[in-house]
Amino acid sequence: MKLKDKVAVITGSSRGMGRLVALEMAKEGAKVVINGTTPDVVDKVVKEIRDENLEAVANYDNVATMEGGKSIVNTAIENYGKIDVLVNNAAITKDRLLIKMTEEEWDSVISVDLKGVFTCTKAAIGHMIEQKHGKIINVVSVAGKSGNVGQTNYSAAKGGVISFTLACSKELGKYNINVNAVAPSHKTRMYDKVPDEVFKMIIAARSLKRMSEPWEIPPIFIFLASDDSNFITGQIIGVDGGFSF
Repeated sequence: MKLKDKVAVITGSSRGMGRLVALEMAKEGAKVVINGTTPDVVDKVVKEIRDENLEAVANYDNVATMEGGKSIVNTAIENYGKIDVLVNNAAITKDRLLIKMTEEEWDSVISVDLKGVFTCTKAAIGHMIEQKHGKIINVVSVAGKSGNVGQTNYSAAKGGVISFTLACSKELGKYNINVNAVAPSHKTRMYDKVPDEVFKMIIAARSLKRMSEPWEIPPIFIFLASDDSNFITGQIIGVDGGFSF
């Protein structure tokens, strides 16, 4: 029960890794806000948690607007009275070679993957500063450090989140707010359209024996959200089955 009595907001937590992180945080005692833009999928995760006699509430707002970010955080405040942990996980991809990429494909990814981190963080830090503590965990990618073919939009967004994490850690440390990022590498829905032979080439290029399994990812989030990590801030931590971030 490392997160007993803590309130955690996890954006993009109705599916994939975000859902797994939310489930594990609830099991560790946190009261969680499940966020996603597809209500029936969000509600299913909330029910899954409540069926275990754990606490969760739903939010359906989009992180890409200031109003959405504020509403997501306010869901925690209105239901539980505070926010201890913010996990900025919501992300989308719209892969295309740069020469063919449209303005909409660029803007939509930047709006969710980069601006969405700003909107939710901006909404959360006022509460965290007032209560003199908080944990912010951003989700980044090796694409943000090294780039990736066909992902100039996603790479730019995640690179921005890396820099945002480092800057925020310096600004917010004096308020006892820890800001870190996790760079996971495991097979998610983003890889569903990647042909098997290409996926094998990705693994080989990264010198991986295997990609991390999804269940291997949440423990680092639990650690960074807990009081055990009070001495850690401004770090980008790779969880990737052997590929050094």
